[in-house]
Amino acid sequence: RVLFVAALVGAAVIFMLPFVWLISASLRPREYVFAPGFLPVPFAPENYAEAWRAGPLVTWLLNSLVVGVAAAAAVTLSSAWVAFGFAYFRFPGRNLLFGLVLATMMLPFAVTMIPTYLIWSELRLTDTQVPLWAGNLFGSAFYIFLLRQFLLSLPREYFEAARMDGASYPQLFWKLAFPLIRPALLVAFVFEFKASWTDLLKPLIYLRDEHLYTLPRGLKVVLDRFGYGGEQQWEVVLAGSVISTVPMIILFFLAQRHFIEGIATGGRKG
Repeated sequence: RVLFVAALVGAAVIFMLPFVWLISASLRPREYVFAPGFLPVPFAPENYAEAWRAGPLVTWLLNSLVVGVAAAAAVTLSSAWVAFGFAYFRFPGRNLLFGLVLATMMLPFAVTMIPTYLIWSELRLTDTQVPLWAGNLFGSAFYIFLLRQFLLSLPREYFEAARMDGASYPQLFWKLAFPLIRPALLVAFVFEFKASWTDLLKPLIYLRDEHLYTLPRGLKVVLDRFGYGGEQQWEVVLAGSVISTVPMIILFFLAQRHFIEGIATGGRKG
């Protein structure tokens, strides 16, 4: 057990080192950013004030929050509804159709990127935040698979009894299945929120107005201005990067118990 705990601590330290260095470097003066060591000496907390002044950071944070919540809620609810259909209904070709849904995970984003852009362009929704989340209304193969596994573990007798009492199919989903798979729904929500929060490619493709930028797109502006092609103020870029990670850390700690429960239960039921 001692060796096991030591291995876990060692792995945790290795995973934490880059983040510790990021925080340390963001608190150093410009000439000491890349100095060896993990202590912020000299100490320069004013880097964070510079990061706030580098752009409309509050607007970018709020945009990321709105887009992240919309994207996560859309994909969680739509995937749960599709997963319920695959888990409850028995019809010819169900397994084949489910296999086709899973096969879509093999398609890289680059394959569908241009056709998807053309669709949004025809709808005149480019340079809006709609394409960043509305595509999630059609579900995700990974979340459909995850939620279907949870639903298959529920006793079918629950649903049959509810049907005998006159419950409709939507009532079976909302009043019976939905509360029982809440840990899995939370896992899907957190995963998708994190994916949306850190997504840079879609905002690069669709957004032109700086006031519509999400945080990763805004940090790209800061990077261009103060990083590679700018004034080489890496302390500002690193401070902005730390600010961008704080909301995800808070979200994880708020949902930690349910999140870990959902992952563990999914592993047992899968």
